[in-house]
Amino acid sequence: MKSIKFAFEDLEVWQKSVDFANKVISFAEEIKTDRKHFRLIEQLEAASTSIALNIAEGKGRYSKKEFAQFLYIARGSLYETITLLIIYHQRGCISEENLDKSKALGEHIGKMLSSLINSIKKSS
Repeated sequence: MKSIKFAFEDLEVWQKSVDFANKVISFAEEIKTDRKHFRLIEQLEAASTSIALNIAEGKGRYSKKEFAQFLYIARGSLYETITLLIIYHQRGCISEENLDKSKALGEHIGKMLSSLINSIKKSS
């Protein structure tokens, strides 16, 4: 039986975003905090997964303009994720090494999103 594949799965930026989300979720699982910060951990997981989710949702839309709008939202979720990681690093919950790795991958994903947005705008 042939495996079904969705169009968004071929996008390298989507693939990198899924990897990024998995790494961030792993960091979140290691955070030791009391219940009063649990909502921020949930927000970290939601923001990190939202990047790939918005890329996929945008790819499923009928117009390039809509796709670009979802890519903007994905970029916003990326920035939100990095901000939360910085906050957790400042609180001593995430190592500098993990923060730096996350920021490097996040910067790469951000550039990929911007390039894809620009190519969509040019072709519209």
